[in-house]
Amino acid sequence: MENVKCECGHVSPVGTALCEACGNPISEEVAKDSAPIDMRYEGVARRSQTYNRTVIDKIWNFFSSVKIAVYMIIVALLASILGTVFPQEMYIPVPRPARFYYEEAYGLAGKIYYMLGFHNLYTSWWYVLLLLAIGISLVVCSIDRVIPLYKALNKQRVKHSVNFLTRQRLMTTLEATQDWEASKLGELETLLKKRRYRIRRDGQALLAEKYRFSRWGPYVNHIGLIIFLIAVLMRLIPGWHLDEYIWVRDGETRQVPDTEFYVKNEAFTVEYYQEDEFPEDIGLSEGDLIVKEYRTKAILYENLNAELAGAEPDLKEVHRHDIIVNHPLHYKDLMLFQSGQKPNSLSALNMSLVKEKTGEQVGAFKIDLYEPEDVYVIDDQVKIEVLKYYPDFELDKNKQPSTKTPNPENPAFILNVISPENPKGEKSWLFLGSYIPAPETENLYGFQFGMPDLTNITGLMVRKDKSLPYIYFGFSITMIGLVMGFYWQHRRIWIQTEGSTVYYAGHTNKNWFGLKKEMEDVMKRADLAIELEDQGKGGKSS
Repeated sequence: MENVKCECGHVSPVGTALCEACGNPISEEVAKDSAPIDMRYEGVARRSQTYNRTVIDKIWNFFSSVKIAVYMIIVALLASILGTVFPQEMYIPVPRPARFYYEEAYGLAGKIYYMLGFHNLYTSWWYVLLLLAIGISLVVCSIDRVIPLYKALNKQRVKHSVNFLTRQRLMTTLEATQDWEASKLGELETLLKKRRYRIRRDGQALLAEKYRFSRWGPYVNHIGLIIFLIAVLMRLIPGWHLDEYIWVRDGETRQVPDTEFYVKNEAFTVEYYQEDEFPEDIGLSEGDLIVKEYRTKAILYENLNAELAGAEPDLKEVHRHDIIVNHPLHYKDLMLFQSGQKPNSLSALNMSLVKEKTGEQVGAFKIDLYEPEDVYVIDDQVKIEVLKYYPDFELDKNKQPSTKTPNPENPAFILNVISPENPKGEKSWLFLGSYIPAPETENLYGFQFGMPDLTNITGLMVRKDKSLPYIYFGFSITMIGLVMGFYWQHRRIWIQTEGSTVYYAGHTNKNWFGLKKEMEDVMKRADLAIELEDQGKGGKSS
C-alpha cells in the first residue's frame, strides 16, 4: 500500500480521506460523494481501516470495532441481570450448600440457575474474561481513534481548499467588497473573540475555534471506565475483596473467613416495640410483635500467629462494637454487618441412658451438637461411643445416610453402648426425639430425651473492599468525561477569501442549531446579510 498524494502536492498516509494540508477529499469514495464531509475523525487514517493482513491486524480490528464492544457490553448486562434474579451464593440467608438451597427455595428455576453457574456469576471465569475483553476493546478503540485525531487537530491549517469549505454542513458565500479586507474581516475577528473563539489568521483566511477539549470527552470517559474495570478485577487479588456470610452462636469465637481476625458474639438480642411506644393504635392482634432492633455485642480479635502455619491462634482484642442494622463494626478495611438471626437454635441434647426393660436410669450425658465427643463415659462399666454424626441428616440419591449442611438442623447419630453385658457394644440410631435399635438385635439399653439446650445465632455479613477508592476514582473520571462531552461542543468557523468570493463555513460535533444561530448572529452584528445553508438537512435557512 502506497501513500496518497493530493493535488496540492501534500502526501498523506494510506487510508486518509481528507488531505492533511488543505482538507481536499482524496479518498475516491469521499471525492465522488456530494454530501457534506464526514468530519468525525477529521478524515485521518485509522489503523483498523488501513491494515488487515496479519493476525495482529485482525485482532486489532476486532477489538477496535464499536459494534463488537456494544455486543459484549449487552452480553455482560444481560448476564448481570440474570445474576440478580436469585441471590448470589454469598447472600444465601440460611447456612445451606448452594446445590440444595436454590432447588429447595426456587424449584426447577433455581436448579437451572445453579447448574448454569449464575450463583457465583461475578467471579466466574467467563464473566471475568468478558470484562477483560470489554476493557481491551475500550483501550484499542481509544488508541485507534484518539491518536490520529489528536495529530489532525494539532496540525490543522487555517487555509483549506474550496472543495473542503463548500462541503461543510453549514456554509454560505459572500461577495468580497472593497472594505472586506480593511474592516469587515477584522470586525468579524473581534466579534468571534468576544464569543471566546481562539483566532488564527493566514492572510485572507481565518479559523475560529473553541471548546476543542470537548472532543476528548469520550476518551476521558473511556479512561474512567478502564480504571473502573481494572479496580473491579483487582477484587480477584487475594486480600483485596471479601464478601462472606458467617453464623456465630452466643459465646462463640469464630474466625472471619480469609482474614487474620476472629469475632466473638457475646450476646445476640432482639428488642421489640412496646404498645405505649406507638403514637396510636395500629391494629396489632394479641401476641403480635414488631422488631425494634437486632443487636450483636461483638468483640473483634486479631490473630498474632496468623502468618505462622499450624500455630495455635494468639488472639488480641482490637475492637468492641454493638452491631445493629446499618451500624456495622468497622475496623481498618473490615466491616461486619448485622444481616440475619436464628433464635432458639439447637445447641446440645440432654440425654439419659436407661435400661430398656425397666426404664431405670443408668446415667446422664450431654451431646454438644457443634463439637460432640467421641466417647461419653457413663460410669466405670458403661460408656457410649459416637460412631457417626450427621448434623443435618438426609438420605442421598443412593439411599445412604448423609448430611445436607454442617449445621445441626436435623441431628442424627449412630451410637454404640458398651457394657459388661455386651462388651462389643449394641448400636442404635439416635434422632431428634427418638431412637431406633439396630435391626435384628435386642438392645439392653435405650435413651430418654430431656429439654435440649438452645442458643441464639447471629448472621453477620463480612465485607472488605480495598478496590473501592479506585472504583470511585474511575467513576469520577467517567463523570468528568461525560460532562466534557455533553455540555460543550467543539465549534469551528472558517472565513476564507478566494478571488472575489468569501467562503463562510462552520462545523461542530453536535448542536448544529446552536452553531448556526451563532454564525448568523455574528454576521448580523457585522451588518452582513447572509443566507446560511444547512446542507445536512438538504435546504436553506436564513
